[in-house]
Amino acid sequence: MSQAKVPAWVNVALIPLLNILLAFLVSGLVILAIGENPIEAAGYLIYGAFGYDEGIGYTLYYATNLIFTGLAVSVAFKGGLFNIGGEGQAYIGGLGVGLICLSLDHTMPLYVIAPLAVIGAAVFGAAWGYIPAYLQARRGSHIVITTIMFNFIASSLMVYLIVNWLKEDGRMAPNSRTFEENAWLPYLHELFSPLGINIGDSPLNLSFIWALLCCVFVWGLVWHTRWGYQLRTLGTNPTAARYAGIDTAKVTIWAMLISGGLAGFVGLNEIMGVNHNLLLNFTAGYGFAGIAVALMGRNNPIGIILAAILFGALYQGGAELAFELPTITPEIVVVIQGLVILFSGALEHMFKDRIEGFFIRRAVA
Repeated sequence: MSQAKVPAWVNVALIPLLNILLAFLVSGLVILAIGENPIEAAGYLIYGAFGYDEGIGYTLYYATNLIFTGLAVSVAFKGGLFNIGGEGQAYIGGLGVGLICLSLDHTMPLYVIAPLAVIGAAVFGAAWGYIPAYLQARRGSHIVITTIMFNFIASSLMVYLIVNWLKEDGRMAPNSRTFEENAWLPYLHELFSPLGINIGDSPLNLSFIWALLCCVFVWGLVWHTRWGYQLRTLGTNPTAARYAGIDTAKVTIWAMLISGGLAGFVGLNEIMGVNHNLLLNFTAGYGFAGIAVALMGRNNPIGIILAAILFGALYQGGAELAFELPTITPEIVVVIQGLVILFSGALEHMFKDRIEGFFIRRAVA
C-alpha cells in the first residue's frame, strides 16, 4: 500500500492520537474494575498535571529528562540503531556533571561551571555510548545486547565510586556532599520572578531550556546536514549506504556518541538542577521511558516534546491521582503508563492500514 497519497498528518498526528485515546479507554476500564469512576480519575490526573502552576512546573520538569532520552533514542534509531542504553549513559553523564561541580564549586562561578558541566555530561555520556558503538561497527556485536549490559555496568560502577570514593565523610547515605549554590542551575520560577511572572515553585530549571535547544540541534543535524542524510540513509538501507560510499562504521559510531551525549544531559537536570549532589538511582527509569517517548513522537523533535509532556503529565498527574483516590495505587498509575507505551509502541500499527486505506480510497474517489 503506497503512502504517497496519505496526508502526512495522518501518520504524524492522527494515528498516534487514536493509539493514545485507546490506551486511556482501556485504562478507564481498569479503573472502573477497581471500583472508581474513570471520569473523576481523569479529572484528578489532568488537574494534577496542568491545573495549577506548580503542577505544570513538575510536569515540565519530568518532561525535561524524557526529552533528553527521547532525542537520544531518536538519533540512534535514525541510523538503524536501537539504543536502549540511555539509562546507563544518563547515569554516567550525571557522574561527569557531579565531578565538575564537586571540583569547581568552591572556586568558580556558575557561568564557568555550567558550560563545563554541559561538556562533562556530553563527554561522559558519549564515552559510555562509544564502546557499544565500536563493538557494533567494528566487531559485529549487537547494539541491543551491549547497551543492556552497559546499563548494569554503569549502575555497579556508580555504586562503587560513590560508596568508596565520593560519599560525604561522616554520613551513611550513599551520596556526595551538597554542591555550593554557585554550582546550582537556576530554577525558572526564580528567573521569572523579577520579571513579575509567577509560575509557581517547582524543580523546573534552566535545563528545560537546554532540552528545547537540543531539539533544535537534532532537527538541524538530522534533516539539514550531509551527515544527517548519511545517517538516515544508513537507517533506511545499510546496503545502499555502503554502495553510495558512506562509511557506515563511522556514521554508526558518531550516531551513538551523539545519542549518549544527549542522554547524559539528564544529569544536568537531576544532579545540577534539582538534587545538587551526586547520588544513586537518580535516572529513575528515564532512559527506558525515553524509548516510548521516541516511538510515540515518531523520532521527530516536535513529536518528542509533545510525547515527553504527555509522559510528564502521567508522572505528575498520576501522583495527584494516587493522593486523591487512595484505591488507585502508584502501581495502577504505572499500569496506565504501560498501556500508553503498549498502544503507542508495540501496537502502533493497529489502525495504520485501515486509516491509510480510507484516505487512499478518498483520494482515488
